Amino acid sequence: MKVIFDTDIGTDVDDIVALALLLNSPETELVGVTCVYGDVLLRARMALKLLRMRGRSDVPVTQGATKPLLGTRPVYWGGHEGQGFLNEDDEALQPASESAVNFIVRAVMDNPGQIHLLCIGPLTNAALALRQEPRLAENLAGLTIMGGAFQRSADVYADYGEHNIVSDPEAAHIVFTSGAPITLIPLDVTLQVRVRREGSARIRAAGTAFHSAVADQIDLYPFFADRGWTFMHDPLAAAILIRPELVSLTPLHVDVETGGRFAAGVTFMRSPDADWPENARVALDVDAKGFEDFLIDRLAR
Repeated sequence: MKVIFDTDIGTDVDDIVALALLLNSPETELVGVTCVYGDVLLRARMALKLLRMRGRSDVPVTQGATKPLLGTRPVYWGGHEGQGFLNEDDEALQPASESAVNFIVRAVMDNPGQIHLLCIGPLTNAALALRQEPRLAENLAGLTIMGGAFQRSADVYADYGEHNIVSDPEAAHIVFTSGAPITLIPLDVTLQVRVRREGSARIRAAGTAFHSAVADQIDLYPFFADRGWTFMHDPLAAAILIRPELVSLTPLHVDVETGGRFAAGVTFMRSPDADWPENARVALDVDAKGFEDFLIDRLAR
């Protein structure tokens, strides 16, 4: 499967774990990495460094949108991006000159029906690409998104909606109304999957600089450092490209709220009918143990 990996790598450790999973999976061919949201140059350098550590200098990395479409929302920045991974020497790492949006459009339109777009950050790059080339939706092999929520615990995060959708609701609306073949991996299932200290130790034990870097990023991630585990939101979205049986998918109609002081970015889902047609297959159940075993086994290779 040919994959473009669209990512806000660095804000949560799960992005770098998802990229490592793709790099360790021969079932996928990584066509390119596109970075989105905030300091996309820093994000691109993180991706480039991990690719180089895995011996993959052939994968282009591009910079995309730095702000949400309307520019009215502040960009969330965790403050730990790149810590313990990038150093002064990595400033020499330079992404490709082509923009992420142009890269997505060109790659997909040059390979109709062959490229799967995996979006694990805010959907700004995807929305801009769909606006630039409306035929993009029908030429994608698939579009897998980590984002949104069907039902959710009220005490998990401060926002009412899931981070990736809340960060740019207008972009999410464009994507979900585009007609693209969408598979959605929502917070409901990703909150059921974790990596723990023993998993990090197994990755480190593989003994290469690549494995040590991935394990270091897991161990240094503030949430993990405090609790000894963290959620694997984005790696689950990557994993189902390889092992789709890890989740059960239900066809639904998904809407994204774009207005309101509190509700903007909240996803609403319902069974499809004539008035509300299916626009996504949504994961509502997950084999949590099966995924966690698969993830660590692959990362420890």
